[in-house]
Amino acid sequence: MIVFNYFCCAMIIDNIPNIRHTGQGNFFLLAGPCVIEGEEITYRVASEIMEITEKLSIPFIFKSSYRKANRSKSDSFTGIGDERGLGILQMIREKLKVPIVTDIHNPEEASLAASYNIDVLQIPAFLCRQTDLLEAAAKTGKFVNIKKGQFLAPLSMKFAAEKVAEKGNNNIILTERGTQFGYSDLIVDFRAIPQMKSFGYPVVLDVTHSLQQPNQSSGVTGGRPDLISTMARAGIAVGVDGLFIETHPNPASAKSDGANMLKLDLLEELLRSLVPFRKASNLFNKL
Repeated sequence: MIVFNYFCCAMIIDNIPNIRHTGQGNFFLLAGPCVIEGEEITYRVASEIMEITEKLSIPFIFKSSYRKANRSKSDSFTGIGDERGLGILQMIREKLKVPIVTDIHNPEEASLAASYNIDVLQIPAFLCRQTDLLEAAAKTGKFVNIKKGQFLAPLSMKFAAEKVAEKGNNNIILTERGTQFGYSDLIVDFRAIPQMKSFGYPVVLDVTHSLQQPNQSSGVTGGRPDLISTMARAGIAVGVDGLFIETHPNPASAKSDGANMLKLDLLEELLRSLVPFRKASNLFNKL
């Protein structure tokens, strides 16, 4: 199984231009602020994460959404404009030489995002069954990261992946992000990781979204960021290929998902603690 893990990471890294593959059997990281709030803060976060991951030999893909379509209230922040947001992502890719992942929400956005050299098109969890969206993403030839719906059994993700593969694109990543537990909480069933890995694609654990507490009476999603370290260690223990962590310099002032994001100045300490944990997990899997 560990050889398979190495292959998955290498497959992603070798097929995404400019990624700095310094890790040997390490997990890869998708990280950044939930949504683009402006050029300065987005570039700052990307630069700081890249500096940290280079020190720790963690392959890094920068994540930020240029648009947030799934919002609790009509007056919730949705973005600074599609073209402006995508332009910032393209600038970061070119200046920092780091690959980019961002959400798309309808088939037309797939080609739009691809035209800005986005490396990984992410399918939001609530849209993981949308056939036309998955097929449009597949046709771009980009990597497609499909987030498992909060309502979906892990083994059912096979069919979402097949919709992409049937269009001739096997550049697929699957992401676990928790399952609805009652009205206002999520729970991660870690059996989902090996189950989805059995399909032959890399599997990521979305640490921060798995700690959301949705459907609050205030109309603002809550979260448990105090459990980020616990969730990340658990994911590595069961063999995830990558971790997804949203981070922000000041989550309290973030315009989206601040309640479950990791404070940026805590990221290095967290990742530093996870690297030896991954090495121990690798050794265990060899037994």
